[in-house]
Amino acid sequence: MFQSLYGRLAAVLMGVFVAVGGLTLLASERMLETERLLELASHLILGALAFSLLAALIVFRLLTRRLRALCVAIEAFRDGGFAAPLRLAVPVAAGDEIDRLARVCVEMSERIAGQLDAQARAEACRRELLANVSHDLRTPLASMQGYLETLLLKADSLAPEERHGYLQIATRHCERLGKLVGDLFELTRLEAREVRPNLEPFPIAELAQDVAQKFELQAGNAGLRLQTTIPPDVPAVPADVGMLERLLENLIENAMRHTPAGGVIGVAVAADGEAVELRVSDTGRGMAAEELAHVFDRYYRVDRGEAADAGHAGLGLAICRRIVELHGGSIRAESRPGAGTCFVVRLPVAAPRLSAG
Repeated sequence: MFQSLYGRLAAVLMGVFVAVGGLTLLASERMLETERLLELASHLILGALAFSLLAALIVFRLLTRRLRALCVAIEAFRDGGFAAPLRLAVPVAAGDEIDRLARVCVEMSERIAGQLDAQARAEACRRELLANVSHDLRTPLASMQGYLETLLLKADSLAPEERHGYLQIATRHCERLGKLVGDLFELTRLEAREVRPNLEPFPIAELAQDVAQKFELQAGNAGLRLQTTIPPDVPAVPADVGMLERLLENLIENAMRHTPAGGVIGVAVAADGEAVELRVSDTGRGMAAEELAHVFDRYYRVDRGEAADAGHAGLGLAICRRIVELHGGSIRAESRPGAGTCFVVRLPVAAPRLSAG
């Protein structure tokens, strides 16, 4: 009862009432002994009023002290731009209404400060994203414009081979621009949760084999060897086939881009307890530990020295991470400088279907 503000106030008022009652009894005894009844009554009334006023001031002081401290803290929180949360000594468990109010204010200030900090980080990322997008869009556009203007100005003086070469270069820049716009559109939809995977059990081993075969010719032309390790007893996973195909394509393309000629690209699938583990590895230069922490960030590009990485936008791995998250799995990168890189994807195994009857 005395933990609430009402109980404490009632206890104080009860004490005041008992004190005033005691004074009244003492004064009543004196009234019987003297004949100055009117004088004593007036003294008693004035004393009771003075005592009640003093007690009320003390109670008011005790009750408003914490409210004043809370008010000062909230004003400081406001004047500081809502950046630093309130710092108040508030009881963790029990307390009266003022303690509970202070505790709620502290929690609200932490939430507000956290949201403002997250908003500031998101704004910084947005500005960086716009700057990177502008740069990556401007480069192929400027190249295409330059070659097309050259064709228009020197159409009569250029040899057919030169015109064909200019058109090929402009076409490559156009393809690069289209891929960048497509990646941006896909990543935006994935992060905005506009796309939901159509989950159905299917054998990921067969998909990995099919995607690897699709890249065999491209890998051979780049002087790379594509090696698959896919056992026949890998369980099915509940996933969207189109999304996982895009995941595998991005990982294999990333591995090929960072592997010099003569290297090996590995694609392996294996069961691991209640999950299926997919590994895509390369024999490139690898990455340092500080680079691994940001490898899945949008527009983060590790400088690994490969010429094939020039102009790469750095969105493929961010798309991979979002696809894996939508499937309830996990993705990580393992790498050391000089030892290549391996991306490991873990997906939950599909629940066995109950047979009818």
